[in-house]
Amino acid sequence: MYRNVIKRALDIILSACGLLVLLPVFVVLVIAIKLDDPGTVFFSQKRVGAHKKHFMLYKFRTMKMSTPHDMPTHMLENPDQYITRVGRFLRKSSLDELPQIWNILRGDMSIIGPRPALWNQFDLIEEREKYGANDARPGLTGWAQINGRDELEIDVKAKLDGEYIENMSFVFDCKCFFGTITSVLKHEGVVEGGTGEMNKEKVKE
Repeated sequence: MYRNVIKRALDIILSACGLLVLLPVFVVLVIAIKLDDPGTVFFSQKRVGAHKKHFMLYKFRTMKMSTPHDMPTHMLENPDQYITRVGRFLRKSSLDELPQIWNILRGDMSIIGPRPALWNQFDLIEEREKYGANDARPGLTGWAQINGRDELEIDVKAKLDGEYIENMSFVFDCKCFFGTITSVLKHEGVVEGGTGEMNKEKVKE
């Protein structure tokens, strides 16, 4: 009942309210992005949704217009050179993710779920298949995001996504939601240009 009906109902109600409440924030961020680096305000990217169906995910643009498209940040050479001044703040605070509230309202995503992979992140998609994590709506945040985020290796991230699918419930979603707030406030797990950084740090030690 929760997975098929209540979860989606909560997504619709909360995303609709979120868009209305956060409208002033959207306006301020749009102006800041435009002043910092002229160009489009929103960034769209093809991502993998439920049952591996593709959809266009929206974010506030945090990188320069000259940045290569459809390439994960960790695959860029010296990714920091592409990030704008406003973009650096948006990424650190996770405010760049706010436009995905529209994706949630549309039904492309859920508030809580595995983060949507890029269409060409075949290694992550294949690994998630082992745990049935490709069949759920991807989320704005999720279990993996509060347990390492960018620092996680692909196999560890997929396993955590599988744990979420197995334990999906209202209580577990609340745990992920409030855990995300804590992680954002502490800026935990955000590593520009890196995935699997947690393991790299252990190797250095």
